[in-house]
Amino acid sequence: MTMPRDIITIECTEARAEGKPVSRYITTRNKKSPNTPGRLEKKKYNPFLRRHTLHREVK
Repeated sequence: MTMPRDIITIECTEARAEGKPVSRYITTRNKKSPNTPGRLEKKKYNPFLRRHTLHREVK
């Protein structure tokens, strides 16, 4: 039996402040996990800023 997973979008938190386009990634997360009650945050590569930045889940 597979665990229920949500498809979510994560968006760069630093790009707007620098006036660059926002990078977005699509990923999944465990719907029932007690480890991630809030919004998911991951370090991902932003090609517009050419570095790794913090990406946060958007609704």
